[in-house]
Amino acid sequence: MITVHYLDNSRAHRILWLLEELGIAYEVKTYKRTSDYRAPASLKAIHPLGKSPVIEDEGRVIAESGAIMEYLIETYGGDTFRPAAGTDERLRYRYWMHYAEGSAMPLLVMKLIFSRIPRQVPFLIRPVAKMISDGVSRKLIEPQFADHLSLWKSELARDGWFAGAAFSAADIAMSFPVEGAMSAIAQDQDTAVLRRWMEAIRARPAYQRALTRGGEYRYAKS
Repeated sequence: MITVHYLDNSRAHRILWLLEELGIAYEVKTYKRTSDYRAPASLKAIHPLGKSPVIEDEGRVIAESGAIMEYLIETYGGDTFRPAAGTDERLRYRYWMHYAEGSAMPLLVMKLIFSRIPRQVPFLIRPVAKMISDGVSRKLIEPQFADHLSLWKSELARDGWFAGAAFSAADIAMSFPVEGAMSAIAQDQDTAVLRRWMEAIRARPAYQRALTRGGEYRYAKS
């Protein structure tokens, strides 16, 4: 049976969701974050980087969300949850599967880090740290964030999903970046198409079952 090493409030939710969509039996080993919001050291006993998600299946230890999702689909899903080979939709699917971790998440992590810097330095230099962080965010991060947000909205406006007219694993891959970003989007932004998409994915029974198996996932409330 597949074992999922699951860190609370993490990208690992997507792995549980995909397993539920595929109807595969699995067990969950849950890890709680430390006081500084990091993964516990015990995860390093599973994989040297001590990150989640990680799965174990038939003696294999597989890390990295995208690699895990590809493995599960190729091993257990066949052509389920991905468009047919040789189609434009398959190209879109491949792009979003790689984009989620390769482009979206680094930007969101950078945005999070710079928002926290002023709180992580000694009190006397916080005004300077805030000035630097705000400047970097305004000049470098926010313009890129706006471009990415525009791309998401444009893609979903085409036919409601990230890789064509049907739900696919690309939507699972993109769920964490989009859900995580929603709390950072300005109130005056038009996010209707993103919210319709989030309502659609959260309405899926497999998404809800994954929440039950994994426990607390704060991004499901954004």
